[in-house]
Amino acid sequence: MPGASSRCGRQRSLGTRAGTGQVMKLVDFVTTRPGRPMPGSLYAEEARSTEREREPLRAEVTCEVAIVGAGFTGLSTALHLAQMGVDCVVLEANEPGWGASGRNGGQINPGLKHGPDEVAARFGPWAVRFSQDAPDRVFELVESHQIACDIRRGGTLRAATDDIHMAQLRDLAGQMGRHGLPCELLSAEDMAHATGTPSYAGGLFDPKGGQINPLKYARGLAAAVRAQGVAIWSNSPVVKADEQGGHWTLTAGEGRVRARKVLFATNGYTDGLVPRLRRSVIPVFSSILASAPLPEEMAARLLAGGQSLFEVGPVTTYYRVDASLRLIFGGRGRMGDANGPGAFPSLASYAERLWPGIGQVGWEYGWNGRVALTQDHYPHVHRYGETGFACVGFNGRGVAMATAMGRELAAMLVAGDTHDPVFPTSPIKTIPFQPFWPAGVTPALAWARFKERIGGAT
Repeated sequence: MPGASSRCGRQRSLGTRAGTGQVMKLVDFVTTRPGRPMPGSLYAEEARSTEREREPLRAEVTCEVAIVGAGFTGLSTALHLAQMGVDCVVLEANEPGWGASGRNGGQINPGLKHGPDEVAARFGPWAVRFSQDAPDRVFELVESHQIACDIRRGGTLRAATDDIHMAQLRDLAGQMGRHGLPCELLSAEDMAHATGTPSYAGGLFDPKGGQINPLKYARGLAAAVRAQGVAIWSNSPVVKADEQGGHWTLTAGEGRVRARKVLFATNGYTDGLVPRLRRSVIPVFSSILASAPLPEEMAARLLAGGQSLFEVGPVTTYYRVDASLRLIFGGRGRMGDANGPGAFPSLASYAERLWPGIGQVGWEYGWNGRVALTQDHYPHVHRYGETGFACVGFNGRGVAMATAMGRELAAMLVAGDTHDPVFPTSPIKTIPFQPFWPAGVTPALAWARFKERIGGAT
């Protein structure tokens, strides 16, 4: 989700390379530059922005709530605030949906990374229902605001690549049953029939899930927000945020916003504007390839029911077939911005293993973006100053969860301490050595992939 600063490509000296005496530098990826166009992608081709969507702030405005970031979190919160009669504005460094909201795999997945038993033990049964029903919030907004975004409820498939992961899915199915959540265990034969590949030991089907063109959805949310009379200022990175006496002054673009309350909704693109918040998440790049439209025969045996699929394991691969019969195939990739159908050879190679000959169809688009991971794999809501809030860390489940959290955050901003939140506010805790994340994630992913290959991953 979009960043808030104008600094880009800065490098920081972080020590010397062992045995060489050379200064080791890591590119500071967690910054954005205002006015950057949407990176080339299938979504950007299908959902082009308008001049209005790129209009910057050029004045001084006053409001009740200022929201920093026009991704799903910020836009959903703004929409719900406006419907509650709250005067708010949205500030965006680039344009709505520029970050992870407009670049993700388009999967509307229910639930959290943790199973229902653990979620209930930590946050109560309401949190289980909230996260499981999060896709409903997406479908409701799309229907009520008539957003054209290729949405389809075909369910979510969790795919087990081996017997160890299948055992985990059996345990998860048991938990879901105890909490009254619908699901269906699938055999290896069932999965082969659903996916067109014999690669899976089994799976778990959740009918709540679905798929969507995420950038079309983000653009549609922005239009719905504007229809409520809310201003969204694009190309307006917030470079300064001051709180005095319970009031905020945000310097952004060529203007300023004065607000009683602020929500920082910048997620994986959180930058130096809020340093501690930035160091509380690990931004990890997720990469996606989009094929040419599949031949009818191939499309008929590859998720023909409109399901979205993700593999269970430490390094997930996920895919779906979109409304144009293109295979949208994603997973963790290189730790840096990359673009083009040839940018992710490991993804293309893995797809070829699943479906020999898929490469002959042709990959036409490739892009990536950052998702924000938290140490405990839960979304984090923080108080920032006296009247500031922040929400980050959807851990790859942002389409549904960020949308659902918008209503929750709106209630929190209006009611304050009288609101009983699903995820209580917590102090911001920084992650040790977080500035070194580009250097640490790559070997960690390589090690996880190695363990996957030898069958030892859990």
